[in-house]
Amino acid sequence: MKKNKLTLSIILLIFVVILGGFLSYGYYQKATYKLQRPIVSMEIKDYGTIKIELYPDMAPNTVKNFIKLINEEYYVGATFNRVEDSLIQGGYKIDEETGEAKEEDLSINGEFSQNGYDNTLKFERGTLGLARKDYTYYSSLDSSLLEEGYNSGYGQFFILADDVKEFDGYYAAFGKVIEGMEIVDKIKALETVTETDEETGEKNITTNPVNPPIIANVSVETFNTEYGEPETHESFNFNMWLMSYYYGGNLFNQ
Repeated sequence: MKKNKLTLSIILLIFVVILGGFLSYGYYQKATYKLQRPIVSMEIKDYGTIKIELYPDMAPNTVKNFIKLINEEYYVGATFNRVEDSLIQGGYKIDEETGEAKEEDLSINGEFSQNGYDNTLKFERGTLGLARKDYTYYSSLDSSLLEEGYNSGYGQFFILADDVKEFDGYYAAFGKVIEGMEIVDKIKALETVTETDEETGEKNITTNPVNPPIIANVSVETFNTEYGEPETHESFNFNMWLMSYYYGGNLFNQ
């Protein structure tokens, strides 16, 4: 009888030790877990490949949208249409019918602090941000336009070549370059278009490069994580708003 009790005690002790080991290992895994963030490889024709680490922990819906567009080959053939000392902007697409910049039917909410989102990623050199419209100038006519601008981003993005603290909290930062900053520097230094005013003869240098770099291919490694579909909404039509405002006679009452 005593022998049976001793055997049972030993079995229970072994069970407790094994259970404790499993629990300890689980707590250890949780404590030491490091999020494997998605890695984007963006091949720029004649320049090379830029690699970008995305931050779904900072801007989850923006990352979902970017991954979706990449998988749909949205960016293949798009260009970098804007270059400045501080940034390069890409994802620019031409409407084949009009020959002008393609207006998107969809937009996503801007995931940054001024728009009510807890995103602490700073706009430092190498940071990837989502481009958007800015209707601040017209917000005195209609305060809702400020929010419309905040939530107008979709496909176009920018990469900082320098720190721009003024963007912190006002644009959605959602990634950082981990390889290829020398390519960003080459693109930002490109010659830009110079336009001459026919009446005055004055020259105006734009931010548009003479030969816009073309995005040849983009892929993303998600490390077997499914990010799902992004939340989108219908894009705000500013031109329609302006026409409505104008024909309503409000502009003449300012």
